Order: sequence, then structure tokens, then C-alpha cells
Amino acid sequence: MASLDCSAAQLAPLLGGNATNGAAAADYICRQFSAVSEKFTATSYAVDSTYLLFSAYLVFSMQLGFAMLCAGSVRAKNTMNIMLTNVLDAAAGGIFYYLFGFAFAFGSPSNGFIGRHFFGLKEIPSPLFDYSHFLFQWAFAIAAAGITSGSIAERTQFVAYLIYSSFLTGFVYPVVSHWFWSADGWASAANPGRLLFGSGVIDFAGSGVVHMVGGIAGFYGAIVEGPRIGRFDHSGRAVALRGHSASLVVLGTFLLWFGWYGFNPGSFLKILTPYTHPSGGYYGQWSAIGRTAVTTTLAGCSAALTTLFVRRLVSGHWNVTDVCNGLLGGFAAITAGCSVVEPWAALICGFVAALVLMGWNMAAERAKYDDPLEAAQLHGGCGAWGVIFTALFATEEYVNEVYPGRAGRPFGLFMGGGWRLLAAHLVQIVVIVGWVSVTMGPLFYGLHKLKLLRISPEDEMAGMDLTRHGGFAYVYEDDSLDNGMRNGRAESFPAVASI
Repeated sequence: MASLDCSAAQLAPLLGGNATNGAAAADYICRQFSAVSEKFTATSYAVDSTYLLFSAYLVFSMQLGFAMLCAGSVRAKNTMNIMLTNVLDAAAGGIFYYLFGFAFAFGSPSNGFIGRHFFGLKEIPSPLFDYSHFLFQWAFAIAAAGITSGSIAERTQFVAYLIYSSFLTGFVYPVVSHWFWSADGWASAANPGRLLFGSGVIDFAGSGVVHMVGGIAGFYGAIVEGPRIGRFDHSGRAVALRGHSASLVVLGTFLLWFGWYGFNPGSFLKILTPYTHPSGGYYGQWSAIGRTAVTTTLAGCSAALTTLFVRRLVSGHWNVTDVCNGLLGGFAAITAGCSVVEPWAALICGFVAALVLMGWNMAAERAKYDDPLEAAQLHGGCGAWGVIFTALFATEEYVNEVYPGRAGRPFGLFMGGGWRLLAAHLVQIVVIVGWVSVTMGPLFYGLHKLKLLRISPEDEMAGMDLTRHGGFAYVYEDDSLDNGMRNGRAESFPAVASI
């Protein structure tokens, strides 16, 4: 907020003929104005920081959603393992994002490829960032790692989780976020210099930066590891290895839905920003934040209902797990354009996202690709659709509100804005696929060659909870089984493999 302009020299003549008394009164009044101005400025910073912190807490709550969704989507014998990996994503991600990731992503001034300041949060707070900004961006980084963990669930060694999660949150993801979100990034819409195709990439909350990165990384992990034992029979036909708890899947989905209201609206970073608008002074960034929450909601709802009815026609069943995945696919797709599209366009986004997810799932099954949580298809496929959708439906008014200061900025092709935004977004898809391929692909392959990636067939059949974590996530009433586990005789219970 700008300081109130008060000059004692200008004000004194208006306070009467006594120059001495007039000057003293003017000086007093101006000091009071200055104090009030400083209070307003401090309040503005406090409100914006509080808003960002609250959004960070919402995004962090998505980790619980990921944990519950993953737990419900795997078999009971691997529940403890997948929940532990979600805790690991947050813990290891916190350390490596603090040491390296935030600096690589937002360390400014820097070149267009990678940041080079703020390692270990040195020089924070600064005129650019406060601690709240780090916390918010860390919550995004661990979300990308959580996506990847779902693709390689039920068959991955614990040490591999440690290595890939640290590398992803400390280097791979931060570089991508620097390209598209930092003011120094070569393809960022916030770059004050020359913009890619005169536009930059409008990936507002990360359909590409977060979801595509996590989904493609998971794709390479699942490809290198291969499918779970029993996922395809000897003739190559798919065998359903269903998760053990639809209740946990639904719980995780609703927690993720709740957290998405921090993920998308929170990406404005500030709330006390007025807009010049015919509606008057009541319209500002707070209105855009509300609109973003609405578009997020509508895209998820549209995708959920589309999935519900299409899957009913295909399979003959009303499947809650499919609907939950469809809902999340809609959220992943709208994340890029949530702030710059009309609510009616969000319905189209969700509808197509559901079809994209189901199409990729059918292709994965034919290719004998095994992803227990459909993470690569959902986050990678729907994330890519969201990037394209934004380039088609972004409106001129909202683009100029959210990314002000540049006249003639391109907007959505279908909204009359030309091809330049779509060209920039196609470049984003290509470079994200390429970057993750040349970083995470070799990492997973190297872990495989070092025999650090996949567990043994015997451990996989018995279940990772029993063989790697000392017991099941659930208490069973079979005393003999309980005694056997306490005595370290897990191998004497072959029935465990069927759990």
C-alpha cells in the first residue's frame, strides 16, 4: 500500500495566519497520517502472509489425502509401507527443499534455467519472499513426490523411495517450477522481460509443473520396475488387484478435494489486491480467488459425473473408486487454468479430463503397464490436457487481471486470442516430458541395475508390511499368526500372500 502524501509545508498555510502554530499543527497531522499509513501497510502484509500460510496448511493437508487414497488403493498387506512412504515424502522433501529446492526454484536474481540464491533460506526474509512463501512452495514440492509414490506402490524398496523423493523435491521439480513460475524463468508468464511467444506459459497452479512432473516420474518408475506379480496372467490378460478399502479411497479423495482449495486459490499468493473494474471497489483479487475455487469445484464435479455414467455403460456397475479417480483427474486438469477461465469452461475441462483418464487407463492395460493408483494416467495425462485446455479457453479479461502490466498479451485460442498461447503451452508439455525423462528415467534405471529398486518376488508375495516393516497395519485376531510374527517366523504363514 502506497504511503499517504502529507507535506507540512503545503498544509501549514491552510491552518491559519500564525506560521509557527500552523507549521507545528501540520507537522503533527502529517506524522499521524504517516503512522496510520504504516499500520495499513503492515496490516496488508500480515493479511497476505496469513492467507498464504493458511493456503499452505490446506495444501499440506493433501498429504493426508494422498496417504489415505494410497492406503485404500493397495492390498492390505502393503498398507503400512505406502503410508510410511507418504510420511517420507514430507520429511525428506522438507529437508532437501530447504537446502536446495527453494533456491533452485526461486533464487533470484538468476538465469532462466535455474535459481542460485536462498540456499538453506539464507537471506530470507527478503523484499522478494518471506518464510510463508517457502512453506507454500514446499507443500507443492512434496505433492509432486506423493504422486510418484503411487505409481510404484507395492513393489519398491524403501531405500529407492528415499533416493527418488530427495532427488525429485531437491532438484527435478524445482528446476521446472523455476522455468514456469519464477520471474526469471525462461517460459514464465511473470517474466518482466521477453516472454515466450509474447505470452509465457499460464500454468497457474501446476497442471504441468506439479502433476505432469509427478505423473511422468511415476511412469518411468513403473516402467522400469514392471507390473506387480499377478497383475497380468500367463495369456497377458489383465487381472484386477483391487485395493482393500474403498472407505479409505473416499476419505482420501475428500481430503484432497479440501486441500485443492489451498492448491488453486492459494496460488494467487496475495489476497489484498484491488482490480480496476466497472463493478466498483468491491471487486478485486479476492473475487478472482473465489472464482478460482468455483472453477476448481465445477471441473471436479463434471469429471466425477462423466466417469460415473461412462463407466456404468462400459462395466455395468456404479464404481466409487473410478468416480474418485475421475474427480481427481478433473482437479488435476483445471489446476493450470483455474484463475483465467469462466466457470462454464471448467465443466468442459472436467468432462474431457474424465475421457482422457479412461482412455489412458485402457491404453495402459493393453500395454501391460501397471500403476496401482493410475497416477501417471491421472496426473500426467489429465495434467497435459489441463495445459492445453488453458491455452484454448483462457479469457482476455482474466488473463490481464492475473498477469497485469503487458498490453496485448495472448489468451485462449477459442476465446479469440490466437495461437501464441497454445504454442507456448505445447512447448511446456514437450520440455517437461523431456526434462523428467532425462533425469528420473536414468535414476530409476540406475537403481534397478544396482538392485535397489524392486523387492524380491518372495517379499512381494508375502507383503511388504510383514517382510519390511515388522507386521501388518491392522490387528488380526488369529493368535497363531500374531505369535508367529512376534517370533520372527513370518515365512511359515503362506496364507499371508492372499491378503
